[in-house]
Amino acid sequence: MTATIIDGAAIAAGIREALTRQVEDMIVSGLIPHLAVILVGDNPASASYVRGKQKAGQETGIKVVVHRIEADFDPTQTERRIRDRIDLLNADHDVHGIILQLPLPEGVDADLLLDRIDPLKDVDGLHPINQGRILLGRERYLPATPHGVQQLLVRSGADPGGKHVVIVGRSRLVGMPLAAMLAQKRQGANATVTICHTNTADLPSITREADILVAATGKPNTITADMVHSGVTVIDVGVNRVDDTTRKRGYRLVGDVDFAAVSEVASALTPVPGGVGPMTVAMLLNNVTRAARIARQR
Repeated sequence: MTATIIDGAAIAAGIREALTRQVEDMIVSGLIPHLAVILVGDNPASASYVRGKQKAGQETGIKVVVHRIEADFDPTQTERRIRDRIDLLNADHDVHGIILQLPLPEGVDADLLLDRIDPLKDVDGLHPINQGRILLGRERYLPATPHGVQQLLVRSGADPGGKHVVIVGRSRLVGMPLAAMLAQKRQGANATVTICHTNTADLPSITREADILVAATGKPNTITADMVHSGVTVIDVGVNRVDDTTRKRGYRLVGDVDFAAVSEVASALTPVPGGVGPMTVAMLLNNVTRAARIARQR
């Protein structure tokens, strides 16, 4: 068996096309969706991710403004600068969504700062109030990556309803909210969900039970061919840099799944890049447009 490749880039393009039409209508009515991105320090990967969000926003018609903050030798000073910027953006009625680009410099309390963002502007869906609403099935904003995973499944014909979904990874960004989303009794969810991680005893025995396997560990080749059963759908959330001297930039991007080997066993599989990544950006833009509508109603 050779797996069908789930083309996240193509699915995301369709979503962004629909969003572009929505944004055009919003602009005509005098409402310009506005996303503020706080970028701290000089992390090259973070800068690259932010450029991608800027480009996607511009193409969709969403205003994306990057607020750069230098990292001080004293983490408390860096934290203060970020806190002050968040307060300003919270108070700015023209700003509909705020993102604090992670990771932050060592010693800076990310949780404290994420909690400071106005929940109505928390388009990453990471504020405790918004995370709690997901558990209750009363979500305001779904975190972009889990929502992207869910949409990939539904739009590629792998609806999770009635299926056993195994998620390898328990992060606040992906694993935990995705589990809460897919366990809801509603269309596009209604799955039996198992959460495990790299320290789970006899992990392969659990992953082999999955109808749908989501890998979100942040470690290359965590999922190998012997860990999946024939016909499984595999969603690879991981984005990892590995050295590659044959590439001009000296590295290549791989996921958490041994793509070549698992593709010979699975029925469907997302690539890296070109799978979950484009969907994450698309669902983030979706949240920004939703935040703009919420702001207009306030």
